[in-house]
Amino acid sequence: MKLSIVVSVYNEELNVIPLTGKIVEALKDIDFEIIFIDDGSRDKTVSNIKSIISRNIKLIEFRKNYGQSAALAAGIDHAEGEYIATIDGDLQNDPSDIRSMLHKLENEDIDVVAGIRVNRKDGLVRRKIPSIIANWMIRRATGLKLRDYGCSLRVFKSEIAKELGLYGEMHRFIPLLLYMQGASIEQVPVKHHPRIHGKSKYGLGRTFKVMTDLILMLFFKKYMMRPMHLFGGIGLILLFIGVVLNAYLLVLKILGNDIWGKPLLILALITFLSGLQFVTSGILAEIQMRTYYESQNKKHYSVKRITKGEN
Repeated sequence: MKLSIVVSVYNEELNVIPLTGKIVEALKDIDFEIIFIDDGSRDKTVSNIKSIISRNIKLIEFRKNYGQSAALAAGIDHAEGEYIATIDGDLQNDPSDIRSMLHKLENEDIDVVAGIRVNRKDGLVRRKIPSIIANWMIRRATGLKLRDYGCSLRVFKSEIAKELGLYGEMHRFIPLLLYMQGASIEQVPVKHHPRIHGKSKYGLGRTFKVMTDLILMLFFKKYMMRPMHLFGGIGLILLFIGVVLNAYLLVLKILGNDIWGKPLLILALITFLSGLQFVTSGILAEIQMRTYYESQNKKHYSVKRITKGEN
């Protein structure tokens, strides 16, 4: 199969049938499948999808709402196509853009083509401003200079998509996860339409979630393979401060000064003990990382291709 289109839906009963029609019309000469993942909808989303089930339409139903990351991961896991596209189920992305993105992916030496929403048809306060803030924070913190991190319309090579390891709320950081894997990413302008049916699931609260998740992503990016460099570095600094302060207090005590109960003594103890805790945490994190990779035969690198000369 050429292409798998993964669509995560949650309470999109009025959108799933029109979206399917648009996908079929846009890609009618391509061998493709549509994988709908229902993320615990409480309306008629599931029954509407079942009414149009056919050879190339698949429905995965979750028992409850697990979130968009889990839904995308399930869709990617069950995809059979050589390429995988992700698209929102709210009709704001345009399926007609998938063809040109797929063509670019097939003909250029890149792994992912992501969309940049031009002339966004979203509300200024609830969608555009949080998106601008989130994009700016991610660019500044990670150094990955993409214009639109939040566009769900993307086309991947299958092997790249299946290595993403999505969980929690990591769908917001798919470009960064790909970048950390060494994938090459190109962005292209795509169309964007106003939401006609249903309600947006995002708002200002999403910006705060991005801020907390960004801390985790920065740890993954810089210290995932070497946690001791972070915890050990902080621990050694605190240990050094604690030793110096305790040595100073010891000299004062030898000279006959009363040091009991002084704030400096409390600070010396706190810094010393905190330093020990950080170093210990670093050692435990290193052991966990080695267990994670070695027990499951995982590699800490990703090979793009191997080229051999002909005999």
